[in-house]
Amino acid sequence: MRHIPTPDRDRRRFLAGAACLGAMAGAGAAGLLAPGLARAADYPQRAITFICPWPVGGTADQSMRALCQVASGVLGQSIVVENRAGASGMIGTKSLSQAQPDGYNIGQIPISVARFSQLGLLQLDPRSELTYLARTSGQTFGIAVLASSPFKTLQEVVAYAKANPGKLTYGHAGIGGATHVGMEEFAMTAGVRFNAIAYKGGAAALQDVLGGQIDLLADSSSWAPHVEAGKLRLLATWGESRASRFKEAPTLKELGYDVVVEAPNGIGAPKGLDPAVERKLREAFRTAVKSDAFKQVADRIDAPVMYLDGPDYQAYVASVYAQETALIARLKLKEMLQKG
Repeated sequence: MRHIPTPDRDRRRFLAGAACLGAMAGAGAAGLLAPGLARAADYPQRAITFICPWPVGGTADQSMRALCQVASGVLGQSIVVENRAGASGMIGTKSLSQAQPDGYNIGQIPISVARFSQLGLLQLDPRSELTYLARTSGQTFGIAVLASSPFKTLQEVVAYAKANPGKLTYGHAGIGGATHVGMEEFAMTAGVRFNAIAYKGGAAALQDVLGGQIDLLADSSSWAPHVEAGKLRLLATWGESRASRFKEAPTLKELGYDVVVEAPNGIGAPKGLDPAVERKLREAFRTAVKSDAFKQVADRIDAPVMYLDGPDYQAYVASVYAQETALIARLKLKEMLQKG
C-alpha cells in the first residue's frame, strides 16, 4: 500500500531541505567572498609598482627609493619604482589616481596636489579622491649660485634684481610647484622680478646652473653635494630654521622675507583601496620612515623626517588646500599659468 506522508513529516523534510539549501548558499557566498578575503590576508602576492612623479636622481626620487627598499622587506615583495615625471609632479599623480586600487599601484603624492587641483592641472579633489598612507619627510629648499658668481649674498641678488627687473634667471622644477611658487613668493616679498625657467625636475635645473646657463637655482637639496664640493654657493634656505649641514646659510625669514617652504612628501594609492591592504601598507611605510636606513638617506639629502599616518596626512592635505586658495590669489598663479 502506498505510504502517504503525514503533514509533520512533510514539514520536517521541508525544513531539512531548506537547511541544506541554506548551507549550500552560505558556502557559495563564502566562496564568493573568499577570493577577496584571501587577497587581503595574503597580500602582497606579487611585485608592487611605485609611481614616482619626478625624474631619476632628484632628492624626492632618492627619498622614495630608500623608503621602498625598506617597505619591500617588511611586505616580503619587491617594490618597483617607475618615474613618470612632468607637469611639476602631476603626470605621475594623475597616473596613480587612475590606477587600479588593488594595492599593487602606489606612489608619491606631492603636497602640491592641494595647489594644482585648484589651478585645474589635476582633475581630482585631493581631499577625498586619493588614499593616503603616510607623510614621510620634508625638504630643504634653497637658492644657490655658481661659486664663480658675482653674487656673494642674497642681498646682492635682490639689489641687482631691483636695478635690472626680469634680467636674472632662475631654474625651478615646474610652474606652480614648490620651488617656483616659493621663489615667486620671495620675489613678491622682496619687491623684485626674476625670469623663471621651468624644468621637468630639479636635476635638470641643477645641470644648467652648473653649466652657467642660468643665474640662480631654486631647488630642494640637489645643490648640497656641489655646495660642499665648492662648485656652488648657497645663499639662503627656506625652512623655519637653518639647515643642520649648512648653518652658515641664513633662512629667508632671518633676512627679513616672511617665506617658509618645506613641502613634505607623502605616499598614497588610488581611492577605493581595500581597508585591510591599506592597513598593511600604512604599517610597512610607518616602519620604513622610522628605520635607520631611511634616516641615513634623509640626513644625506637634508630631508627632515616629518612622519604622519595616512589619515593624519589626509587631514594635513585638507588644511594646506585651504591655505593654497589664498596663495593662488595673492600670487595670481592662474594668470601666470595662462601666460606660460
